[in-house]
Amino acid sequence: MFVLVVGGGKVGYYLAKELIESGHEVVVMEKDRARADQIADEIGSIVVAHDGCEGKYLGQAGCARANIVAAVTGDDEDNLVICQMAKHHFDVPRTIARVNNPKNEDLFRHLGVDEIISPTRMILGAIEQDIPVHELLHLAALGEGELEIIEAHLQSGSPAIGRAVGDISMPQGCSLFAVVRDGIATPLRPDMTLKVGDKVIAIGPSECEALLHEQLIGGDSEAVSAR
Repeated sequence: MFVLVVGGGKVGYYLAKELIESGHEVVVMEKDRARADQIADEIGSIVVAHDGCEGKYLGQAGCARANIVAAVTGDDEDNLVICQMAKHHFDVPRTIARVNNPKNEDLFRHLGVDEIISPTRMILGAIEQDIPVHELLHLAALGEGELEIIEAHLQSGSPAIGRAVGDISMPQGCSLFAVVRDGIATPLRPDMTLKVGDKVIAIGPSECEALLHEQLIGGDSEAVSAR
């Protein structure tokens, strides 16, 4: 498999090294000449010292025959441009983009980037694992980002405790589909009664978060939606 890595910072450098060690063909594009020379000295003459945002240089780097283009520069705008050119001008089957600002994720999805890697969201998710008690925990986005998988950790103050799942009013387009109890995940049934310590898994659009918070965590839904 041929992978074109655009961006020769630490992410691009170690990505290229791992791919080479796994037996893949790799070319790295890095616009900073000094950095490009350094990478070439360390991992071989696979570096193109040009700006990956320019189509002619993408072409020179072999973009037209790449199986994957991974845009991993430190600039979200550059990564988006690179993926757009790779997809629409060179017909690359799969594009991967590093996204530093989570607010840009929807735009990247809307414009057809195949896979988004967000270090910020990954770190945020790891932090949220330690503070899920009084807030909803966002586990993953689905499809084009319209839906999210959300976890609610039910505590003694939750209005859902002691109630059957079928009696809980859910926002339109949002549904509860599983509960993790004593470390075991079980599909939710309408007659199942929720207990303290349950981790309820829901799926729905981000707009339903405030009402979901109100039903499962408790508190003022308007205050949640204002955050």
